Amino acid sequence: MSPSNASYTLRYFDAIGLAESSRILLTAAGVEWTEEHPEWPQEKPNQPHGRMPVLVEKSTDGSPDFVICESSNVERYIARTYGFLPADLKQAALQEQLRDLISDVISLFFTQIQCKGEEDKAEFQTKFDGLLETLINVQTKLLKDNGNTGRLFGDKLSYADIITYGLYINLLVGFVKFNADIADNVKSKLTPEIVKLISTVETDPLVEKHKSRGGSLVAAISA
Repeated sequence: MSPSNASYTLRYFDAIGLAESSRILLTAAGVEWTEEHPEWPQEKPNQPHGRMPVLVEKSTDGSPDFVICESSNVERYIARTYGFLPADLKQAALQEQLRDLISDVISLFFTQIQCKGEEDKAEFQTKFDGLLETLINVQTKLLKDNGNTGRLFGDKLSYADIITYGLYINLLVGFVKFNADIADNVKSKLTPEIVKLISTVETDPLVEKHKSRGGSLVAAISA
């Protein structure tokens, strides 16, 4: 089935979370897609790996043709299918390695909030802050090396741009329900280059139709 006649269903919770980058990718691709919010945990056994997000690609008659799960896998499939990742494997790898670093940042965030003792919390907070600083430094250098255009690579919206936006809307809006201090902590670390990327993604014509549950990330940064 070619991308031109594919339609999709994205299954996830009614929250920003790990599906936000996939939502943006599907919107930017201009494809037909809908979102489902399965009853949880009742529907857990019916999902691949018992986890979400899940992407269902449908045939022209609307029947499921292809089903995949795991957030980064779903993102990469959409990104490759619709040209947000380069066909060149080396160029694609330069963007995909950012996703793995982002995954580690998110994992450390949730490890820290699940810690019981104050000593453990402080230890993992330090680890989180250090890894986030590494990510911000990497992203800022890429943006500067690319001419500070608000794009991490090239002159068009890319997978790397979208997943970067997806991370920060979670850290600044979506994850506040788990840690009320996270937004101020992250905002204090953002560089002007990353703020420009966020604005560039949010105002991109391909993304403007996306209505995030978190509202405008530019507005959240300014608040």
